[in-house]
Amino acid sequence: MRVSIAPLLLGLMLVAALPVRATALVDALSSLAPEADSAVLERAVSARDCAIARGLAEAGERLAVIDYARPSTEPRLWVFDLEGPSLLFVEHVAHGRGSGENRAQQFSNRDGSHQSSLGLFRTAETYDGGNGYSLRLDGLEPGLNDRARERAIVMHGAAYVDPLQALRQGRLGRSFGCPAVRTAVARPLIDAIKQGQLLYADGGAGAASSALAECRRDSAAAAGTQRQSAATRP
Repeated sequence: MRVSIAPLLLGLMLVAALPVRATALVDALSSLAPEADSAVLERAVSARDCAIARGLAEAGERLAVIDYARPSTEPRLWVFDLEGPSLLFVEHVAHGRGSGENRAQQFSNRDGSHQSSLGLFRTAETYDGGNGYSLRLDGLEPGLNDRARERAIVMHGAAYVDPLQALRQGRLGRSFGCPAVRTAVARPLIDAIKQGQLLYADGGAGAASSALAECRRDSAAAAGTQRQSAATRP
């Protein structure tokens, strides 16, 4: 009896190709944004790939990355179009007033903490609220950011996100935990990443790690719950 090994070989080739493609994407993003920490970009791509594999997110064409380890006086938000790839935005972004002064040092998933949350988020619908045009975010990581919606952690524009004022006072204005951006770029930036794209926030060394960035078992265990929640949300 002759047994073909072609399907097995094809499967092994596909599995082996996944890290190569991810590495190539990280290299491409690093070339587009050389000032960004390549390790942060690698974690962002890893979290994205893991979320897609777990069925938590679609393979959208955009990826936003926030590096909260950088001081708020520096640009620390990058938005990439992965189809090029190309770099769409490099911006300052606020952290929560409970997270620290110029550098964010504390992060939380708790309502009322006024701290920023880390990990991978799926972008959702837009709305006009007290802070103008805003973007709702759904955290994909239980215990790390999954209370983002109930905490009203959204992306919006804010006058206190003023890079020149930040240099004068030693830090950017702070939010109640939202990743706020300059009012001048809020609408085009939000429109670029709304409705099912992904945003990854990294806190650097010493901060809580993302289960999706490491593709740990706890991210897999939560996948079913997250998918069910997304399916039943109006």
